[in-house]
Parts: sequence; C-alpha cells; structure tokens
Amino acid sequence: MFFQYYLKEQGDRVYMVKKLDPMGQQTRSTHPVHFSPDDKYSRHQITINKRFKVLMTQQPRPIL
Repeated sequence: MFFQYYLKEQGDRVYMVKKLDPMGQQTRSTHPVHFSPDDKYSRHQITINKRFKVLMTQQPRPIL
C-alpha cells in the first residue's frame, strides 16, 4: 500500500491510498523514484559503490 496524492484547485496536495482521485484522474506517488533509466551517471555510481563496498551484496549477513 503506497500513499498517493492529487492537487486541489488551490494547488494543495490531498493524500490518499486510492489510485484515482474523486474526479477520476490518476493520482501521483508520494515516493521518489529509486532510479532513472535515463541516468547517464549510473555506471559511475555503481563503480564507486563497488569500490567502497557499499552494495547490499557486499555487506555481511545480518545476525538474526
């Protein structure tokens, strides 16, 4: 379940869980995107994360 919002006439955000607002328009997600397929620097970010062992696969397993 993700929070969605739509804009009122005054520009105020109204938060809800539904995918459609009362007027039948599509609502927008309140969460930022995790990545952009058009990101031209993603290769460099992954290289830096590998170098400094920041990737989740390089972390030690959590003790449960």
